[in-house]
Amino acid sequence: MSADAQALMRSIIQRIATGPELSKNISSDEARAGMRAILEKQIHPVQMTMFLIALRMKRETDEEFIGILQAIRDLTTTVVSSLDEILDIADPYDGFNRTLPPSPFLPAILATCGVPTVSHGLETLSPKYGITHRQILRAAGIPVDLTPEQSKNQLESIGWTYIDQRQYCPALHDMAEFRNTMIKRSALTTVETLAGPFRGKSKTHVVNGYVHKAYPRIYALLAQAVGFDSALLIRGTEGGIIPSLRQPAKCFYYHDLSEVTDVTIDPTTLDIHQTTRAISLEENAEELVFTDENKFLALQTSVEMGLAALRGKLNATRDALIYSGALCLWHLKRFPSLESAAIHIRTVLDNGSAFETFNKAKLIIAN
Repeated sequence: MSADAQALMRSIIQRIATGPELSKNISSDEARAGMRAILEKQIHPVQMTMFLIALRMKRETDEEFIGILQAIRDLTTTVVSSLDEILDIADPYDGFNRTLPPSPFLPAILATCGVPTVSHGLETLSPKYGITHRQILRAAGIPVDLTPEQSKNQLESIGWTYIDQRQYCPALHDMAEFRNTMIKRSALTTVETLAGPFRGKSKTHVVNGYVHKAYPRIYALLAQAVGFDSALLIRGTEGGIIPSLRQPAKCFYYHDLSEVTDVTIDPTTLDIHQTTRAISLEENAEELVFTDENKFLALQTSVEMGLAALRGKLNATRDALIYSGALCLWHLKRFPSLESAAIHIRTVLDNGSAFETFNKAKLIIAN
């Protein structure tokens, strides 16, 4: 272990872990260097825990969040595509443990609408251990262990891809077991979805979800710090990118690294009239946390409803995909209104082209 890294971490912990009144903030450069030393396995696990928990207990500053994200970016394999623009879907990596997530099916829909789209994640993670993009796509027969180069080829061939954290940032993925042992969420949970393993030749956009009111400002700040040309931040169920299906929700966005603006959206304007806010495993049980006994059923039901929606079947998953997809197309200025964007998404669902785009991923594995 590097003596310099050890000395730095000792200095950091001495400052950030001195109680609620005396703890001091550290600079972005120090947070970056400390996090990078952790990722490069130069720091003892006890000190790793102290670093992350102490930051959490005193509340991370903007500079500390930026530094930790930059450290992850330092060790991320970043693929620059030949495609001019790419949309990055940044759903929470610890997944969904109360609702059935439709978002793994969204990239194929957006690709059919002419928007190359990437999603990313990993198998499972503390604190929620929920259903993830990787789990759903694998259960639907989609390859989820593509290398960065294979993912690049798939994106450029069919317009969408999934890449796993194990592939684009193995150093962070190697921390999964440690994070599970730590139990509580840390700054890593906040920043890791914005690592941005893919970049477009000209522009890269990100869509992220949030629940708590403090996070849109933080996510916008982080997205700008790592160079996303635009960001759409949706108040979604379980912190994902799918808004409530029965009540208005607030979104925040910026374009070309400019000022953040907010807008309130209402599903009824898109002719969506669901009686529940999200898709649940049991009727009127939106807040029912999945158990070991029913989690597999929840996963299978998510897959079945997603594939049915792609084939044009009327269900809640279809409504969720229309809603979130229309938001993405509107944000990217592909359509002048949410209503016109929703009409187009309904068309690609009803004519089978989105289902075809999804299934192409089963056939294309780059050499």
